[in-house]
Amino acid sequence: MTLLPELYMFLFSVFFLFLSVGKKRTSLFTAARVLALVGFFITLVCSGARGVFFAGAYQVDFFSQIFKVLLSAGFTLVVFMFEKENEVENLPEFFMFLGFSTLGLMILVSSVELISIVVSLEISSFSLYAIVPLRKAQTRTQIEAAMKYLFFGAISTGIMLYGMGYLYGMAHSTYLPDIMARLPQFLSQPLGVLAIILALSAFFFKLSLFPLHFWAPDIYEGASDATTTFIATVPKIAATALLIRLAMLASSSPAQLATVIIVFAAFSMTLGNLVGLVQKDLKRLLAYSGIAHAGYLMMGLLSFNREGNAAAAYYIAVYLFMNLALFYVVMLLSRRGEKNVTINDLSGLARRSPLLALTLAVAAFSLAGIPPTGGFTGKFFLFVTAFKAGYLAIVIIAAVNTVISLFYYLNLVRVSYSRESEELRPLALAFHEKVLCCVFNIVIIYLGLMPFGLIDLFRDAM
Repeated sequence: MTLLPELYMFLFSVFFLFLSVGKKRTSLFTAARVLALVGFFITLVCSGARGVFFAGAYQVDFFSQIFKVLLSAGFTLVVFMFEKENEVENLPEFFMFLGFSTLGLMILVSSVELISIVVSLEISSFSLYAIVPLRKAQTRTQIEAAMKYLFFGAISTGIMLYGMGYLYGMAHSTYLPDIMARLPQFLSQPLGVLAIILALSAFFFKLSLFPLHFWAPDIYEGASDATTTFIATVPKIAATALLIRLAMLASSSPAQLATVIIVFAAFSMTLGNLVGLVQKDLKRLLAYSGIAHAGYLMMGLLSFNREGNAAAAYYIAVYLFMNLALFYVVMLLSRRGEKNVTINDLSGLARRSPLLALTLAVAAFSLAGIPPTGGFTGKFFLFVTAFKAGYLAIVIIAAVNTVISLFYYLNLVRVSYSRESEELRPLALAFHEKVLCCVFNIVIIYLGLMPFGLIDLFRDAM
């Protein structure tokens, strides 16, 4: 029962592996949705599991199980959102690799040893390398995206391994508690700071945090909508979980690490928001939005205490839903999957589909940090914890960046409600599509108005 979520996700992937061999391809979407939903409930039931495996390298605790529930929820929602068979080639293989990637991320959040971290990270990454080029509308942009993701991912992994080699040399152990116990005596030297930065590079890559952000816009633009939605949300949950685990272990030596985090966060926020102002392609805009939000997220880690870590965990949970909501609008506007949605394509959306325009508005308001949405409450928690920890400068930078981001988030709402469109046909939504839009809207508003149940849960997990 302790390892049931991981075992189930493995069986999910193997099931679609066998389906890919056969010729009968009917009801693939139905099978994927039912199995993903069963997996989510299994993960929820096993959230109270505890255990230590593989000589202490694999730790199942409340912290890891909470993040596995989030990973499973994100995976299930992506599967439910995806329904354009003409967008992706080789559907059974697509679902198989999606399952294997989620499995790797689930293993990652329970890994407390360097080798197991690398193996789980590679299971997830290699699966994503395989599905990025599966978009049917193959153009130079799509092929370029697949090559860039593979190339930059390999580079970030190599840099991470180089840093882990230094950490092992310092601590003479691959276990995170041993490394963090020995790290303070090395952090006063340049080599110690360099080692921890290099070792964290792969997780900065997953978060698309500066300076490992440059892959995101091209991959978001070139990959299929479903693949982009997964890459933009689910891997960031696991990366955040591991960074929080490291922050909890490094609580005795925050000064040098805090300086590094502040620099990366400030550059990430500023670059993401300034470049986002001039974007026309909606997926590229969301890529730069993700770069900026990675900077906001790092503010929670600055305090190196329970409150800050809980705020970071809460924010990534809110980010999952508000980002999925906006990507769902993109997916429904691009039903054929042949071309990317631009900001001009949002014209007249409020008249063509009021519910879809409302979902776009709620998600955009939340990403911008406007009350009463979850994005506002999440940013408030992050700002307060960073301010209490004495980092006023980064709070001011984040507040200025939040104001900058209002321009392009609110522009999406303005175009969809105020601009007339040449396309006058109503955009018909199926019943399950309307349900999913309503779920996103309710969850985002609920997390903004009633945050304390979830934030207390994350505090307990810390």
